[in-house]
Amino acid sequence: MKPFDILTTSACALPLASIDTDQLIPARFMKRSRADGYGQFLLYDMRYDESGKPRPDFPLHAMASQGAEVLVTRRNFGAGSSREAAVYALVDFGFRCVIAPSFGDIFASNAVNNGLLPAKVSEADAEEILAQLQTVSAAITVDLRESLIRLGNRNYSFTIDPIWQLKLLNGWDDLDLTLSLKGDIVGFEERDGGDRPWVRLADRPA
Repeated sequence: MKPFDILTTSACALPLASIDTDQLIPARFMKRSRADGYGQFLLYDMRYDESGKPRPDFPLHAMASQGAEVLVTRRNFGAGSSREAAVYALVDFGFRCVIAPSFGDIFASNAVNNGLLPAKVSEADAEEILAQLQTVSAAITVDLRESLIRLGNRNYSFTIDPIWQLKLLNGWDDLDLTLSLKGDIVGFEERDGGDRPWVRLADRPA
């Protein structure tokens, strides 16, 4: 995955709460191969009407949102099922960060494993950022090392699990994280082999 450090980009404001994974990627589109991309189906039933025509007032269709890599929304984003395809749709659409007061737990874990930063801010800060995006045309900056969001002349702090922060900074998935601890693992096995030699089978290689 591509490491995440400091991202400066435009942002899309989506002032809705409790957007769930079924809305993020409707189930009927999940039969497709990931290689074909899921981005075009992100929030499909909210972006398009029953005849498949774009809803012109939906935020993702706004000119200011084109090319945005940050999505700002309200609490409980990504609630619902555990479908990882919800994250695929966001990433394939071009988003690298979602800013919200809270996230579905499984969604947030899936996000990190796909290089998408779930930046958790206070309810008040989320509302202020959403309001600013209606009037401020300046780019938004997300600094993962400092856990800061900069917009206009304001700074906002966000929280993220330290292990998730480490994984995103390095572009690691869970396997990469485990491999980064190889020295510690080997050291433990050597010490444990001396302390408890009876643990290893006689014919098992060291």
